[in-house]
Amino acid sequence: MTSKIVLVRHGETEWSRDGQHTGLTDIPLTPMGREQAKLVGPTLAGWNFAHRFSSPLQRARETAEISGITHDPGALILDDDLLEWDYGKYEGRTNADIVSAEPGWSKWVGDLEGGESADDVGIRADRAIERIDNASDDGPVIVFAHGHLLAILIARWLGLPANEGRRFVLETATVSVLSMKRTDRVLRILNYGCAPAAPIEPNQRGTIEPNITH
Repeated sequence: MTSKIVLVRHGETEWSRDGQHTGLTDIPLTPMGREQAKLVGPTLAGWNFAHRFSSPLQRARETAEISGITHDPGALILDDDLLEWDYGKYEGRTNADIVSAEPGWSKWVGDLEGGESADDVGIRADRAIERIDNASDDGPVIVFAHGHLLAILIARWLGLPANEGRRFVLETATVSVLSMKRTDRVLRILNYGCAPAAPIEPNQRGTIEPNITH
């Protein structure tokens, strides 16, 4: 039976704060982002992770390191398939700016000039899922990555097309949980805001406590 897979979007960066498309540009967390990352650890204090994966980009690695989930940097498995969407010529631009120049534009439809399509990212997500799912045979696994990559990974976990990732909105420094219910892949938690007073704890029945209202 597949164990739980915990997904963590990185903390705030200047570009995520300002709504700019941040793909492969390797920018650090803001001071607020670092404070957000500190809350991930207490939120997941009840977990004993068998493996820890991260995007190689510093905003994801910083979040993992600051959270304290992995005290040994060598325990963090850096996976290129967890890199954020390559937005090509749209990198660094806001959605409003792009749509004003190209009415009707959507990253979720067609190819992005100089970058990836949603389906391209979905192929990477499928490869990552296979590795992460295999690793979860040893126990819960945690993944630190990016908003759109994780949204597409959730969609693919559920058997949906990659562009259905648009249905899943992940805020910075939030937790989502994938698992199995009998023979079905399920999304147990989406976009849970981290707070020391509201930890997410696994119990022996494989459910999540406390009840989540986010």
